[in-house]
Amino acid sequence: MPSGMRSGMRFGRPVWLAAAAAFVARFPSLLWPLRPDEAGFLLVARTWQPEPGSVYGHHWVDRPPLVIWLVRAADALGGPYAHRLVGAFACALLVLAAAGAAGEVARRARLTDPAGAQRVAGWAAALTAALVGNAWIDPAAAKGELFGIPLVLASCWLALRAVRRTSAPDAFWAGLLAMTALGLKQSIVGGLVFGAVLLAATLLTRELPARAGLRCAAAATAGAAVPVAAVVGWALAAGVRLPTLWYTVVTFRFDASRTIAAQSGGAPTDRAWLLLLLFLGVGMLFVLVCFATRLRALLRHDAALVAAIAAVLVVDVVGIVVSGSYWKPYLLVPIPGLALAVAALLTLDQVHPPRRPTTPAAVIFAVASSVVALVTWTAAWAAGRVPVEVRTGEAIAAAAGPGDRVLVYGGRADIQWASGAPSPYAHLWSLPMRTLDPRLSQLRKVLTGDGAPTWFVEATRLDAWSERGTRRLERSLIRDYDLVTEACDRYRVYRLRAAGPARLDVDCSTPFRTIWGR
Repeated sequence: MPSGMRSGMRFGRPVWLAAAAAFVARFPSLLWPLRPDEAGFLLVARTWQPEPGSVYGHHWVDRPPLVIWLVRAADALGGPYAHRLVGAFACALLVLAAAGAAGEVARRARLTDPAGAQRVAGWAAALTAALVGNAWIDPAAAKGELFGIPLVLASCWLALRAVRRTSAPDAFWAGLLAMTALGLKQSIVGGLVFGAVLLAATLLTRELPARAGLRCAAAATAGAAVPVAAVVGWALAAGVRLPTLWYTVVTFRFDASRTIAAQSGGAPTDRAWLLLLLFLGVGMLFVLVCFATRLRALLRHDAALVAAIAAVLVVDVVGIVVSGSYWKPYLLVPIPGLALAVAALLTLDQVHPPRRPTTPAAVIFAVASSVVALVTWTAAWAAGRVPVEVRTGEAIAAAAGPGDRVLVYGGRADIQWASGAPSPYAHLWSLPMRTLDPRLSQLRKVLTGDGAPTWFVEATRLDAWSERGTRRLERSLIRDYDLVTEACDRYRVYRLRAAGPARLDVDCSTPFRTIWGR
């Protein structure tokens, strides 16, 4: 971290309280088992053996190596749930970065009242804590979105400093952090977008001399190249072919989008409507409307800054819309842009007080929503919630013998994890399976081969997305497997007939309490 950044981190009590609240709001991560993505990342991390044709070896996942390395390191240091502690610290750092960036926004407006700048930082921190801690998004799981957004906001903070101070070191670190965030989740491009638009706009408005601007651009590009060079260097050292790396982290997304479009069903549409309701319910839409209604006044006040914020918001929202999957954690990605928008709005309020200030009301709404969501989640947990996936995996583990293998169809890696057994199939997620094994020929080969899995869990209907290859798969199951049970009326569990009969007792009534026990 640049020395100037350390010296500028003088936050008021509201900021520190907001950071602490964001950290504490992650307490549900102690009260719920691993989610499917978390379990999948851990399984990939623990079996990671790079090959020329596979970034991760046996299992396949469309994520950059950095996020798997982070999960692997956390697991080695503190066990399978340690990455959630990293996620809690990431929430606190996100709030501090929001306050720091808000302070820079206030400086750009030349606010002479230190108390006014502190208020801007405090409100921005409160909004950020409320959004990232909202239990309606995801209070337990820690994944790439949660790890990456603090880096985005820190990059925006440094980009603002770089422009103000014409500082190449700040620009270097801004580029490095922005690209590192992209290495945690490919959709987190906000830091790169903000920095590029801010620099271009300040040059166009002549806020920054051309020579200084080019120097900052070169430094930011050099910083962004560091994580890329590190990953490419690792791939070459590990023997992974660069086209393989490129397909895994970039090109696959285009193939996956075509798969989603071709296999559209009711589930993505339902998730899209839920995401829209959450966008309204957590307060994001309120902030966005405030920003849009005052966009003209904001542009007159600071065109370069507002153009950069608007670009980030547009890119992040469009990214969610075109994703096609619409999972709730996607709503974490716009938080940096919304925090910057609130900072710009509140700074404008300090310079040109409005008749009826609406931005504080938007922040209060977000805070109230976060409190209600957390209370609702805690009440539901206290009443008793049964994680059927974990109970199914535990039942298989109890009935399995030495050397048993489990294959879960449908992308429930949490069942796979809870079973404690390895999977002979490469795909732990449904989308890579549907994209890379569309006719299920690889799956059928696994089921009919010498190393066929002892257990087969039908976590999703075989024809849920497409009927291609499912008839042959059904025939293989009928011929070689016996249906043991339907776990809690949700998941069909089969056992290889040649392995002999087995009894499976799935606990469908005992609620989950903490990660340290049942």
